[in-house]
Amino acid sequence: MIDIAAYASLFLSAFLAATLIPAQSESVLAGLILAGGRPVLLLVAVASLGNILGSVLNWLIGRGVERFRGRSWFPASPAQLDRAQRHYSRFGYWSLLLAWVPVIGDPLTLVAGILREPLWRFLLLVSLGKVARYAVLAAGLGAFA
Repeated sequence: MIDIAAYASLFLSAFLAATLIPAQSESVLAGLILAGGRPVLLLVAVASLGNILGSVLNWLIGRGVERFRGRSWFPASPAQLDRAQRHYSRFGYWSLLLAWVPVIGDPLTLVAGILREPLWRFLLLVSLGKVARYAVLAAGLGAFA
């Protein structure tokens, strides 16, 4: 029987962890793997899907956020946005392979939206990095042994 609550919790934690909201999904995935009784590939797939979709939300926000630049309530100053855009432009779209990295990954996906990175390339690179991160975590726990 499929434990919907466990998979939903994993999906939600992975989704939130990919947004600008501070959250942790690796511990949820690790806990479910260590608890046993669930297919590891399905757990990795659910975590990856949630995390990728959270990054897509950031990308979508980035597509529309430019019009709010400079407003007093906006969480980033124009200088911070300019600096992030310069870094992204300097390292290019390949930097999206690092979208899984804590602290830099979430803003990176937002900037990709601001800079109008094509969705197909965004999805490809972000997915590669995020699936690889969860697969390495699962392998490190001996889940594939």
